[in-house]
Amino acid sequence: MTGRTPIRARCDASDRLVSADEPLAGLQERCGGALPGIVAVPALLALVRKARVSNLPLARRITAIDDGKPISVWVAAAPKQDGVDLELSDWRLAGDRAEDAGAPEDLLRQLAEGHFLLDADQRLLAGHVRAPDLAQLGKQIQHGLGLSGPRKLWTEYVRLEQGAERPGRAQPLHWRLLDDALFTVIGSPRRWRARFLPRPGNTGFELLAIPESIERLPHEPVGIEQAMPAWNSLLGRDLAPALRQPVSRIIANAETIRTRLAGPLAEEYANYAADIAEAGRHLLGLVEDLADLEAVEAPDFSPAPDQIDLADCARRAAGILSVRAQERGIAVKVPGDDVHAPAIGEFRRVLQVLLNLLTNAIRYTPGNSTVVLACGTEGGTAWISVADEGEGLSFEQAERVFDKFERLGRSGDGGSGLGLYISRRLARAMGGDLNVASTPGEGACFVLSLPADIQGGMALRG
Repeated sequence: MTGRTPIRARCDASDRLVSADEPLAGLQERCGGALPGIVAVPALLALVRKARVSNLPLARRITAIDDGKPISVWVAAAPKQDGVDLELSDWRLAGDRAEDAGAPEDLLRQLAEGHFLLDADQRLLAGHVRAPDLAQLGKQIQHGLGLSGPRKLWTEYVRLEQGAERPGRAQPLHWRLLDDALFTVIGSPRRWRARFLPRPGNTGFELLAIPESIERLPHEPVGIEQAMPAWNSLLGRDLAPALRQPVSRIIANAETIRTRLAGPLAEEYANYAADIAEAGRHLLGLVEDLADLEAVEAPDFSPAPDQIDLADCARRAAGILSVRAQERGIAVKVPGDDVHAPAIGEFRRVLQVLLNLLTNAIRYTPGNSTVVLACGTEGGTAWISVADEGEGLSFEQAERVFDKFERLGRSGDGGSGLGLYISRRLARAMGGDLNVASTPGEGACFVLSLPADIQGGMALRG
């Protein structure tokens, strides 16, 4: 399903979604949110908060899970005095288009080290750079976007090579004549190619800055000699984005076959399709873990701290995994609406840790049992715990459970042995920690601790 009509929405100054067209309004509710209410889609909430805090227009493609299926949508966020206006386009189920298999634009996006959003007149609306030698260009763009008055043309930020320039004209050449044009920027020794991707409905363009010659992996710092990149950088940073879409398409097609949406099918073949879908999910989970592993082990990794409520995070995580828990007959108890545990941490990363802990609890606790999420504050620390009624861990297992690739002898359970390692790294990067208390035969209790938000706590009590 490809959305051609822009979907419009608005968030207030507290990141609450106050109005939204379909299908965003429906996705908000299916993700456990309300309308009006805090944005329930983690990737969208992160973009809204970043646009609001920076007071700069931002645009990028985000992914989300809707009823267990991956969706992809382009989002433009424009900060206003009292909130953020959103415009969503190209809403589609990942793998829904035949051309998605190896689509050229997807490869271009992975090679691009600068990504810009233009209007129909090629005026710059938003921009994001990833290459170190484009940092000066990024600062110039941020400065330009922060000024009042008409937006600048993208060509005012770069120097087009001879043949693509149009001296004395207010407008650049037609985009088809500029597609694949070479340009240079101040601060970069490299030459760059401009690649245009028209947006749906003739509303503008995505402009990608791609190195003229790919002599190194994307995002590798200029001037650093590397005979062989680290394995986790190669897999997590460069191959993971390219693998997500084809693997998601395999899963979607296998589910179509399994559910017999394409027509009658013998039971054994439906079972084969179910095995393919499950294997695809396992591979996709491994891809995501490798991407996270590369991120948390990077020397410059630093989460974006924010004021959050661990009780709210617990309720969101339980809502996202409610269907999986119900399928196994597991009850998930969460803190009541009147319970708060204000903390300082990156919302998206905290939710990631909780989803990992809750997924493990649902996976390893017996059916028809209970998983309990509790939270609170003690002095300068806020905490949230996830306790199950599974087999528990021995002292030796508890010592090893946070090691990289440690699966405690389990096989065939779909795990990569990276989830808890990554979760602890994230917790410590946010100034907290992740620990486990366990008694064999009586279940395990994982506790995430973070710095308490004293001011936020006073506001909540007031």
